[in-house]
Amino acid sequence: MNLAPALTVENLSFAYGGKPALTAVGFVVEPGQCAVLLGPNGAGKSTLFSLITRLYDTRQGRIALCGYDIKQQSRQALARLGVVFQQSTLDMDLTVMQNLMYHAKLHGMSGKLAKQRIQDELERLNMFERRFEPVRLLNGGHRRRAEIARALLHEPAVLLLDEPTVGLDVPSRQDLVEHVHQLVQTRQLAVLWASHLIDEIYRQDRIIVLHQGHIKAQGTVDEVLAVTATVSVKDAFYALTQGGQA
Repeated sequence: MNLAPALTVENLSFAYGGKPALTAVGFVVEPGQCAVLLGPNGAGKSTLFSLITRLYDTRQGRIALCGYDIKQQSRQALARLGVVFQQSTLDMDLTVMQNLMYHAKLHGMSGKLAKQRIQDELERLNMFERRFEPVRLLNGGHRRRAEIARALLHEPAVLLLDEPTVGLDVPSRQDLVEHVHQLVQTRQLAVLWASHLIDEIYRQDRIIVLHQGHIKAQGTVDEVLAVTATVSVKDAFYALTQGGQA
């Protein structure tokens, strides 16, 4: 049985042409835990996600998924990762089913298994009846649901969500936030959710406040409120980031 944390980030630093983007960043996300990476635009959230997914190469520090180092054991590590990026990566001209089948094949699933997994995930998201619709015809909320279904097909241990509610209307955003938290509870999924929206945080979530490439505070909601001597996450965030200003 693997007792390693779902996601481990240790002493991670990264720079663009000598300009630091992340400095000595470190945190852990356990199975069954939703960690909200909270930070204003430019805080380093997208850079961190690019390093975890190996879009960028880690030069300083270490990242591990379920105990597998992403540099030394890339295949084993990334097989345990599901990702929903801020910008949609679905093929707009393919149907929902075609997009998901392609993803399943990349993970080596048989056709029978892939179809069953696709049905299971789409039914949970009330999307199964739309499986043969071209993605181009879906609204933003339904596209996000399709992307989450795709990210979960191979049953990852860790789900990365990079500002997934951007551009969604309020009901779609609330549905998405609720669904992800249900996955955390029912599947013991580990989630790292990058956001700058305070109302996407649940009381039981872990908070990681990132500002100018540095972690300013991390812990449970109550722990972060105690450290900042504030009474709300909004006030704590403001205190830690000077209102999100550089």
